[in-house]
Amino acid sequence: MRQITISEKQTFEFAKEFARSLKGGEIIGLVGELGAGKTVFTKGVAAGLGAKKNITSPTFVLMKVYEVKSRKSKIKSLCHIDAYRIKSPQDITAIGAEEYFNRPDTVTVIEWADGIKKILPERTRYIKLETVKAKERKITY
Repeated sequence: MRQITISEKQTFEFAKEFARSLKGGEIIGLVGELGAGKTVFTKGVAAGLGAKKNITSPTFVLMKVYEVKSRKSKIKSLCHIDAYRIKSPQDITAIGAEEYFNRPDTVTVIEWADGIKKILPERTRYIKLETVKAKERKITY
C-alpha cells in the first residue's frame, strides 16, 4: 500500500492513524534517506499510541523507551531505535534491544532498519519513506 503526504503534519497524522491499528509486539522498520521523515513518522506513531513525552531521535544513545498510557490497548511501551550510527548489527544486540522485539506489550520502531535487517525478526514490517518533492513524501507500507 502507498500513501502520499505533502507536509510533516500529514506524515505525522498518517502515522498517528497507522498506530491505531497496532496491537502490541510489532516491529516496524523504517527505511529512507536522510530527511525522508522517519522521525516524524515515529512521533506520529508515538502520539497514536498515547506516549506523552516529546519524542526525539535516539541517534547518539541508539535506543529510547517511552511509556505508553492508553486504556484501550495492552501496549505499555514504545521502543525507538536509531540504527544510523551503528557499526554492526551486533551493536543493537549489545544495548539489549532484542529483548523488546518479543514483548507483546511493546511496539518497536527502528529508524534506518535496513542496516540491521539480518538481526531483525522475519515478522518485521518495513515502511519506506521517500522524498518526492521538497515536502512531499511517498510512504510505502
